[in-house]
Amino acid sequence: MDWQKYIHTDPNILVGKPVVKGTRLSLEFILGLFAAGWTEKQILENYPMLTPEGLQAVFAFAAECICI
Repeated sequence: MDWQKYIHTDPNILVGKPVVKGTRLSLEFILGLFAAGWTEKQILENYPMLTPEGLQAVFAFAAECICI
């Protein structure tokens, strides 16, 4: 997956933290929800501006960062 289509940084949004495009949802926040036990379904229901592709991009970004 090309996560760059869905993830970006902007110093004017959340102090430059990576976020899902079109939202103010940081990757840190979304990964924290999963760590707290939220499911994909719960996240998508509670944050309707987030798409399944955007959520997948969060994991693609994290996987790439870990492999570096």
